[in-house]
Amino acid sequence: MNDASKHWDGDQVRRWLASRIEAARLDQAAADRRGYAANDDYDLAAAEEWVCRALQTGGHADDQAAFAAQVKALLAREAYPATGVHDDRRYERHVRAHLRKVAKMTKANDGFANTLRYQGGR
Repeated sequence: MNDASKHWDGDQVRRWLASRIEAARLDQAAADRRGYAANDDYDLAAAEEWVCRALQTGGHADDQAAFAAQVKALLAREAYPATGVHDDRRYERHVRAHLRKVAKMTKANDGFANTLRYQGGR
């Protein structure tokens, strides 16, 4: 799955992060409209938005090693502050799960071309 000849594309990573932020915002709005039953969906989307924003503001998308180090540093954090989430523990689990997903994508240099709103493996 890891293609050694495939080069790291920082622009593609930035586009992917931006598209995931937009998709997460739409998912949060949809979950908010569904009410109490969709609290977990809201927290999941909020976690994805937080992760993508944190990675986007880091400015390390041009270098694969620096981006991987940023993901690793975020994973090492003990808390991920957010307002408006329904369950802090569940939200933090979602943040860590999304960070692990991005770490795998970064290591394999695969998946950043998929900018569709709904992605598998969620």
